[in-house]
Amino acid sequence: MKRSHRPAPKKQGTKQAASKKPPERTSKRDRAAEASSGAPRGTPAERAARPLREDLVLQACLEAYGSVRHEGRLSDRALDFTLRRKAHLYSNERRAVAERVYALLRRQRTVDWLLGRVRPGFDRLETTRQDVMRLATSRILHGEPLEEVVRTSSLPAEDSAALAALPRAAGELEALPLAKRFPIAASLPDFLAVKFQEAFGDEATQAAEAMNERAPLTARVNLLKGDRAELQRRLAAEGVASTPTPLSPLGLWLETRINVFSLQCFKDGLLELQDEGSQLLGMLVDSPPTRVVDACAGAGGKTLQLAAQMKNRGDLHALDVDEVRIEELRKRARRAGVHNVRTQLIPSEGPAADEALVALKDKADRVMVDAPCSGTGTYRRKPDGRYRLTPEELKEHAARQKTLLERFSTMVKPGGRLIYGTCSVLREENEAVIEDFLSRHPDFTVRPVSQELGAELGEKVSRGPFLRLAPHTHNTDGFFGAILVRAK
Repeated sequence: MKRSHRPAPKKQGTKQAASKKPPERTSKRDRAAEASSGAPRGTPAERAARPLREDLVLQACLEAYGSVRHEGRLSDRALDFTLRRKAHLYSNERRAVAERVYALLRRQRTVDWLLGRVRPGFDRLETTRQDVMRLATSRILHGEPLEEVVRTSSLPAEDSAALAALPRAAGELEALPLAKRFPIAASLPDFLAVKFQEAFGDEATQAAEAMNERAPLTARVNLLKGDRAELQRRLAAEGVASTPTPLSPLGLWLETRINVFSLQCFKDGLLELQDEGSQLLGMLVDSPPTRVVDACAGAGGKTLQLAAQMKNRGDLHALDVDEVRIEELRKRARRAGVHNVRTQLIPSEGPAADEALVALKDKADRVMVDAPCSGTGTYRRKPDGRYRLTPEELKEHAARQKTLLERFSTMVKPGGRLIYGTCSVLREENEAVIEDFLSRHPDFTVRPVSQELGAELGEKVSRGPFLRLAPHTHNTDGFFGAILVRAK
């Protein structure tokens, strides 16, 4: 691989034990991903008709992309930071910046391989020139006309000529044996390519291809304030078309590129942005109006879903190690009209972490452990994650997941349920964690998810007794879910 392909990222720190990734709706990620930061200028028709000022778009792309690949920043934060400083960009230009940067990050390894074939000495070019060629190549791979890309990229003649040779290089890639072709075409580090092939078998190519597409913008209706049909009507009144999600009865795909957080529907707490797969994972909890624990609550995406399932009754305990996320959860709960949540900041590890749970020992009807993980199921939304994960970190995730499942299982009362989930597609973070837990806890047994979701839906979203979701089969992020029942 080229020296410039995978610069060492700055250390981001290890997730604390009970913490998890920020949920899909966090402002930084969604404002960057949907490129809707800042107030749009002019009417929708005027904004749609504006031609892109390609020089400004390219400069913003270079800044955001360089921040990710050369400085080690997370993609959502890099885009948010860049776009906030580019107040002069029109909304369609902001979208173009986000879309082009994410598209390149998804196809990074493929792009570098192709450029290595068509541009001699590519890896010795000045960094900015390399990045301009990368952005141009990605645009061509995603269907933009060569002539338009060349015209708007301001490349030297030899670089433009190299772009014209991309079809030849693509043919060379297709001619490689599968073992060599798959990691490059899938744009995955070698060790992750092997993991994907282990996880998906003959469907690995389809799975990786789907991971490299843009994810739909999905909302979950807040059942405390109305049903899905009512939310559709309210969205339509604000000019946002939507389509019911095919799997989750709570979801809508939003056909919009405006800032969802500016909608009155959002301000009134009628919806949350949440992937359809995440909604299905929350449905496994089947929260009764008694005592439920969200053990890795984060900023509360699934906590709010559970509160609605409980119809604002009973006690819903939301635990996390991060005070900032707990405070965000409280704000979101107020907006959503949730009143039954009890937030608790807990230590991340050690005896103090176990002592913090003593009051709930053997008392919870449901305990959800939505564990921090590798995030290999979310590469559509966080494409740079594939370049950050190492084999060593994957082992650390699996070890932490086993620890968390062990710790939080103590709160499940006899006859209660322990729900384990991740946004990973890898067996060592999913089935292997469940197998390890069951080997030490014969008083727990697996309840097939189809018994919770119904036979028809369960057949579509399960593999064996577990929830197994992936972009190429369900158009969701990759998710795993298991229901464990404690004997009475």
